[in-house]
Amino acid sequence: MEYISTTLQNLVHQTAFMNLTGGNLVMIGVACFFLYLAIRHEFEPLLLLPIAFGMLLVNIYPDIMLHAEDSANGTGGLLYYFYILDEWAILPSLIFMGVGAMTDFGPLIANPKSFLLGAAAQFGIFAAYLGAMAMGFSDKAAAAVSIIGGADGPTSIFLAGKLQQTGILGPIAVAAYSYMSLVPIIQPPIMKLLTTEEERKIKMEQLRPVSKLERILFPIIVTIVVCMILPTTAPLVGMLMLGNLFRESGVVRQLQETASNAMMYIVVILLGTSVGATTSAEAFLNWDTLKIVALGLIAFAFGTAAGVLFGKLMCKVTHGKVNPLIGSAGVSAVPMAARVSQKVGAEADPTNFLLMHAMGPNVAGVIGTAVAAGTFMAIFGVF
Repeated sequence: MEYISTTLQNLVHQTAFMNLTGGNLVMIGVACFFLYLAIRHEFEPLLLLPIAFGMLLVNIYPDIMLHAEDSANGTGGLLYYFYILDEWAILPSLIFMGVGAMTDFGPLIANPKSFLLGAAAQFGIFAAYLGAMAMGFSDKAAAAVSIIGGADGPTSIFLAGKLQQTGILGPIAVAAYSYMSLVPIIQPPIMKLLTTEEERKIKMEQLRPVSKLERILFPIIVTIVVCMILPTTAPLVGMLMLGNLFRESGVVRQLQETASNAMMYIVVILLGTSVGATTSAEAFLNWDTLKIVALGLIAFAFGTAAGVLFGKLMCKVTHGKVNPLIGSAGVSAVPMAARVSQKVGAEADPTNFLLMHAMGPNVAGVIGTAVAAGTFMAIFGVF
């Protein structure tokens, strides 16, 4: 009888109920809320759903992220091994390859001025860097946090890993992906505040056709120019352009399909669940996390505003040929930011079609965020 009692007690003590803290319960609630947003409202479900489920798992069973060196038998938890691929910058780089294989760079090639709008939207990153320094973050931590302003999760993870800021990688990644998911909610009020009804109704001329030769040469030239100037951008810009070259060359259809479908979805599963699993209650529920979330929102708002304001400047210079709304797409949330530009423009005039025009700054924003990350790496001597 005593043996049965002891066995039952051991079983009870092995349940998660005996080890849950108040913080774990809060994080489980947050995970369920994110799952609700992903499933019910479809806020970037491909990213938010695995992140939320990883968050749920780690707060029920923390050992799923147990480091190998902390394990009695030298074997880490399942999601720990996924997470190593984040730290090594493998998964973010593969995500960029998939994005390149999926994305049409034609609007950017047809309208190179879009590069200026993509560059303007990176202002939020450097504003957040100064803000993070003022809040007491170290220079490297401030750089890692500031990239959230580009609304680019993979680049945020990549830079945090390269700058060895793994202690705050989880909050940075969750904030970046959360703001990517909330683009349709955050951006429209800023866009409407900074533009007039007449500006939002501006119709842009149809983009010129882009030749196949231009499409093939573009990723090659960008790789040579950008990586020559900033070699530290090679893992991100190089993979982005390689993926696009798969798409545009027309001779490796199998590679393009694999990079944009099977590989992309596998990497999203691994990256999403491992990022979510970094948000244990102990790591997430602290003042630094709240600062990171606040700074990320400020950076994203500043980036959106800077893009729209530069769009207004271009509108004046071109005598009304540029709709300022496309400037908000300069953040690198592809293609959601471009869709938001289209949506806000269509609200002002249902016959206004801005999507392809907005894709130019959107693609430029992806490149711009990678360049910003490479610039920080160069400043701190990280390769």
